Amino acid sequence: MLDSAIGIILIILSVNIVYVSLSTIRVILTLKGQKYIAAAIGTLEIMLYTVGLGLVLDNLDRIENLIAYGIGYGIGVIIGSKIEERLALGYTTVNVISSDPELNFTERLRENGYGVTSWYAYGMEGDRLSMQILTPRKYESHLYHTIKEIDPKAFIISYEPKQINGGFWVKKVKKGKIKRSVEQEETIMHVINESEGIHVSEETKERTLHKTDE
Repeated sequence: MLDSAIGIILIILSVNIVYVSLSTIRVILTLKGQKYIAAAIGTLEIMLYTVGLGLVLDNLDRIENLIAYGIGYGIGVIIGSKIEERLALGYTTVNVISSDPELNFTERLRENGYGVTSWYAYGMEGDRLSMQILTPRKYESHLYHTIKEIDPKAFIISYEPKQINGGFWVKKVKKGKIKRSVEQEETIMHVINESEGIHVSEETKERTLHKTDE
């Protein structure tokens, strides 16, 4: 296969896709503090890098090899990012400020399994409810959706904590409970999508939600 021009191009492309995907995952794991796993991935990564670069340097007279190397690099970045999104490692901290302190924000979020710390704050236009919420990254989009359902005008800022000490918050985050609330929401959305053009009443939604609880 190495004697074939197409074969070399495919090898360079494949090697670089795998190499850059591993590189992306290694960087993310390093930032997450998973240094030993990152080191193991780094070992394999540098071996693949050496193989791919060696093939290009041995055939510098062929521009298609260099193009394959560049394309493989770009595809590897995309694939690595997609893998990281699927893994959704770690937690996200979300700060929320609601202009209506009377809303049952904290109760709704805690019922769905999120860890919430809340306090009253004062803004330029009056009282505010400020909250700090911890969520596993894989359920981050569901949390945003829940917040918007409660208060569409809520101000939201999110960031990834590098380290969480103490363990209280992590223990308070009920992953199973969050998963159930996500599944309930997906069931309701499925019912709505199935009823194309038909108005779905709040009573129907509540019945569906009750059914998924059972």
